[in-house]
Amino acid sequence: MKPRERFATNLRKARTQKGVSQEELGFLCDLHRTEISLLERGGREPRLGTIVKLASSLETSPEALCEGIAWLPKKSKFQIKK
Repeated sequence: MKPRERFATNLRKARTQKGVSQEELGFLCDLHRTEISLLERGGREPRLGTIVKLASSLETSPEALCEGIAWLPKKSKFQIKK
């Protein structure tokens, strides 16, 4: 699993728990619905500003959207927890 795929899972979970559609979320954070869809499918890696917008709109933290993603400096690779 790649970091963007783990982010996608976290984003989808946060959005459904909040009870908003992709279109509603897009409106709340000034992004197009297709951008939300791409992020939720792991088709695009989000920028920092996008992560902050999404987290604020979902009333969560950027850390929660990145949960399970860690960088292992000595191995120069990401660790993804399931």
